[in-house]
Amino acid sequence: MTLDLAIGWEVFEIIWINILLSGDNAILIALACRQLSVRQRRWGVFLGALGGVILRIAFTLVVVELMGIPYLRIVGSLMLLVVAIKLLIDETGHSDVTAKPDLWSAVGAIIMADAVMSLDNVLAIAAAARGSTQLIVFGLVLSVPIVMFGAGALLKALERFPILVWAGAGVLGWVAGDMTASDSALAAYVHVADHKSLELGLSIAGCAIVLIIAFAVQAYRQWREDQRGRKRP
Repeated sequence: MTLDLAIGWEVFEIIWINILLSGDNAILIALACRQLSVRQRRWGVFLGALGGVILRIAFTLVVVELMGIPYLRIVGSLMLLVVAIKLLIDETGHSDVTAKPDLWSAVGAIIMADAVMSLDNVLAIAAAARGSTQLIVFGLVLSVPIVMFGAGALLKALERFPILVWAGAGVLGWVAGDMTASDSALAAYVHVADHKSLELGLSIAGCAIVLIIAFAVQAYRQWREDQRGRKRP
């Protein structure tokens, strides 16, 4: 893969991951601003989303620095695998946020909720950026207008075409595997002549683990529902 294609793929990963994991964020923005006037609602959406992204950039840069510590990339990749699997099997509802009566309380509620909910975004983006501050900032800033103005359409598209969610979860699994391969502690246990082969193998393994576990859980849930249906008179 050429340098330009590699950078382009990393930017795509960051934007796609941020969009995929920002469904709750888009909903909480709408909930917090629903009682504001039309003009204030626009400012609330803009300022809340902007503040959330600035916090996310700061958190991600801190995580990137911490990822230099041995074993932390492996731990982060395991957490990312859990995030990817939950994306496909989680049946819980979206986080609720009380509607706010004025602009600044709505903005504050959005930023605080975004900070609490952004661990999955931060881990995924830090992994996809592979330590590049420029890619983190560029990818997140580029995704701001997409999330702000296209969140509704994106959520409808994801609901209509579930394959997009599965593809996104697969990308998260791929990124998790790649992050494991980049952990400095791995060299003490795994010795390979071609590190690129190790990265590719672990990336494929991460993607496969996410999709296989999620498919198995959904199949089991469907089987359980079928069994319950047969027991009903």
